[in-house]
Amino acid sequence: MKPSEALQLYRHEIRRIVEQNDARNPRVFGSSVRGGDTERSDLDLLVDPIDGKTTLISLAQIQLEIESLTGVQVDMATPMALHERYRRQVFDEAVPV
Repeated sequence: MKPSEALQLYRHEIRRIVEQNDARNPRVFGSSVRGGDTERSDLDLLVDPIDGKTTLISLAQIQLEIESLTGVQVDMATPMALHERYRRQVFDEAVPV
């Protein structure tokens, strides 16, 4: 299954997983947004951490739960984890889940 298809099928569950694991504002970027994803593509997901709550374990849990749900590999990022060279491009391209 292509990541864009998985996103359409599991949009509500993905939002729930993000919220239940102490993050917010899930957005997708990359080939899934540009329409170039294939069955071998990953789902590029950007989430905002919640100060004092979000941990690396939270982010790993989000990734694992979404991968298990969708069967698609997930590449997780937070805004500050993005290299500054690409940050603006990702922000411009990202769309809410």
